[in-house]
Amino acid sequence: MTLEARLTARLAQYSGGIVLADGDDQWRDHNHVGAEMAASVLVAFVDRPHPTLLLTRRPDHMRSHSGQVAFPGGRADADDADSIATALREAREEVALAEQHVRVIGAVPTYLTNTGYRITPVLAVISPDLPLVPQPTEVARIFEVRCDHLFDPAMQRQETVEWQGAMRTYWEVLADGERVWGVTAGIIRNIGDLLGLHANPRCLNRDVRA
Repeated sequence: MTLEARLTARLAQYSGGIVLADGDDQWRDHNHVGAEMAASVLVAFVDRPHPTLLLTRRPDHMRSHSGQVAFPGGRADADDADSIATALREAREEVALAEQHVRVIGAVPTYLTNTGYRITPVLAVISPDLPLVPQPTEVARIFEVRCDHLFDPAMQRQETVEWQGAMRTYWEVLADGERVWGVTAGIIRNIGDLLGLHANPRCLNRDVRA
């Protein structure tokens, strides 16, 4: 079974009964609730024998979320037809990923951030070793991390930090020398729950019978 078929089958099993994290309510500015800005990210599974996820690291000079790991993505434009169009456009702008190389699986439930964004993750499959190029004002590094690492519950942990006088919690995964945390780690956690990947993180590997 192809990677695309495995992901499609797992997404089709989603019944809506799974409780997914919607950001950390403790971090949220409730002035944004009900007036969130629409955004999308492309969660691109790279079709390797041991599939990976495509990730980026933001430049250190950016005004917000500098140096953080993220999926390609961003705010919706008025000209975008839907959330999938937003994710594809942002991936093209940020890492030069052409739409003809993207096999879209579908959008999954949105993730509300503490900064007032309602993010739609768009799942897709891409071929390995595409000629991706970082847009230097938005992307400092493009890299991949194996899915059987990212979706392994043993690699995911909740951390606590004091922020604005209160203790806050967030998800974190350490991978390829990078710290994946916050919204990106939360979305990874949700996708793992949604597709049942936490129960068997190796289930997308080609050497594992579907």
